[in-house]
Amino acid sequence: MTESRPRQDDEDHLARSVRVRSERRQRSREQGEPSFARYLAQVGALGWTIVTPTLIGLFLGRWLDHHFGTGIFWSGPLLMLGLVVGCWSAWRWMHGA
Repeated sequence: MTESRPRQDDEDHLARSVRVRSERRQRSREQGEPSFARYLAQVGALGWTIVTPTLIGLFLGRWLDHHFGTGIFWSGPLLMLGLVVGCWSAWRWMHGA
């Protein structure tokens, strides 16, 4: 039988996760609970993180459709692409990456 040992990079990831969580707890103890206004600002920033790329995709699609006379051929896909980019950016922001 083979012995199952954790790899070195798995141990590093675990140690880093524990350290980050410990630092967050310490910072929370020092700074206290965030205010309602801070939570509201974070929700607003998160919303704009999603809305901005979505609108850019839509405007770019509408411009391309108008320029080439293609109806909504570019608007739909670029709208969806903008939404995906916005959601991905929001996810990355929420997870601190």
